[in-house]
Amino acid sequence: MAKYSFEFKKKVVLAYLNGEGGYPYLSKVYGIPATSNIEQWVHNYQTFGDEGLLRSRKNGIYSFEKKLSIVELYLSSEISYQDLALQEGISNPCMIANWVNRFRTAGPDALRPRKKGRKKTLDKSKKNIISHTKMKL
Repeated sequence: MAKYSFEFKKKVVLAYLNGEGGYPYLSKVYGIPATSNIEQWVHNYQTFGDEGLLRSRKNGIYSFEKKLSIVELYLSSEISYQDLALQEGISNPCMIANWVNRFRTAGPDALRPRKKGRKKTLDKSKKNIISHTKMKL
C-alpha cells in the first residue's frame, strides 16, 4: 500500500497552490517528514494533472529502439532529463539517466532487454546430491 493516498496528496498540493503556505510549513502541518515529497507532488500535478499524483501500478516496458532513440536525442541536444521525459511521456526522468549511463559505459547493447531473475548455477549432478541429502535428514 502506498504511504500517502491520492486524496491526501491532492489536498496538500491544492493547499500549496492556493497559497496556504510554503513547503516547510505544509510539511509540518500535514506531518510529512521531507519537503521534497511535496515539491515532487506539486511538480507532477502541474505537469500531468491528477494522474501525476496517482501511484503507477505498471512498469513501462520500452523497446530497444525507443530507448536508443531517446538516448541519442539526449546526447545530441542540450535538453534536460526532465524535459525529455515530459516530451516522450515517460514519468520517471531517472530512467532516462540510467539508460544514458548504461549506454556510455557499455554501448547500445546495454539497452537491450535482459533476462530477469537469478542465473541457474546448479547442474543436475549437484541437484541430485542436494535432494539425496535432504531425504536423509
